[in-house]
Amino acid sequence: MTLVRPENPQQARLVRLLRDDGPRSRVELGDILGLSRSTLTTELDRLVARGLVETAGQAASRGGRRSSLLRLAGRVRFASVVVAADRINVALTDGELNVLAETGEPADVRGGPEPVIARAVELVDKLRAELGVAELTGVGIALPGPVDGGTSVAPAVLPGWQRFPVRDAFATELGCPALVDNDANVLALGEQHAGIGRTFDDFLYLKLGTAIGCGLVLSGSLYRGATSSAGDIAHLPLGEDGPVCACGEFGCLEAYCGDAGLIRAASAAARGGRSELLAARLAETGTLTVPDIASAATAGDPAAQALVRDAARRVGRVLVGLVSFFNPGIVVIGGAPDGLGHILLSEIRGVVYRRSAPLATGTMPVVLSDLADRAALVGAARLASDYVFTSG
Repeated sequence: MTLVRPENPQQARLVRLLRDDGPRSRVELGDILGLSRSTLTTELDRLVARGLVETAGQAASRGGRRSSLLRLAGRVRFASVVVAADRINVALTDGELNVLAETGEPADVRGGPEPVIARAVELVDKLRAELGVAELTGVGIALPGPVDGGTSVAPAVLPGWQRFPVRDAFATELGCPALVDNDANVLALGEQHAGIGRTFDDFLYLKLGTAIGCGLVLSGSLYRGATSSAGDIAHLPLGEDGPVCACGEFGCLEAYCGDAGLIRAASAAARGGRSELLAARLAETGTLTVPDIASAATAGDPAAQALVRDAARRVGRVLVGLVSFFNPGIVVIGGAPDGLGHILLSEIRGVVYRRSAPLATGTMPVVLSDLADRAALVGAARLASDYVFTSG
């Protein structure tokens, strides 16, 4: 595997600018980065020779001789692999992290890492064949749990993955640099690159779903903490007498508000005679799902709406502490089940705005992500590109 990356900080700044802002003229690049004409020419010529940058025609005239337009080379291709509790999704992007192709399928991730990684590699190779991509510049991988040094650490939803060298396995199979992070961090990177978070230097990304997590972007950079566990809010205790959590403790945020917690509460409502809709669905299928809860709630079922609002209020109370401590410019919420987003958002906003200090929330929006599943695919590519686009 031959890693081609910028040779110095000036080149790294140039390729990151082209990644984040798209094609630029030589004049614009010099103005933005404050480089002299000779330095700019030297570094761009080196990047072209290394196959990272290419000419894309002539820029619009600014008077006088027209400047050439530069962009990241067409050979720059990143792969994204997103492992969820019951599914894997993969994509290929260009150097600007635009998704060129994607696919996904259900997967039994509890069966261990080897078959999941093997299938993910097959799906990536399928996309490579479709697009004619001979070599990958890098691959980013998102996992639903803590990650340390390229390995999965104590993942409640990934039994059998403990300390498995996920990064090394993908790097070997795909022949390119591989980077691994938890899905909340990857989602935050996706929002920073292509979503609502793009215009904020400080924001908080809250991931709902099977596993709950939080990604923190502070001063324009993802904050991981001393041991890469920042934002691991799933197991914050909300009550010692609460429901048992997958981690073995009681009353964790995820036990109340994760998908399993919502299904547990909905099943109790159905069996307790508090919801005719949920009871009928349970009798029909033998089990309930989050889409069943969403369907009942949007149909006006009081019990379904009550349990969704209760979960949202608990999430809101946790956000109050996070907002007060980190003072983000915006809170972005992703992973809300189809049909429940606005119910959840309304309750979360109510708690956050009512119980937080006005100085912290006076200009702070709380919004739903508009990227949906695309955030993780873009974020995984961003993860890999941040490594590749750093000078060696």
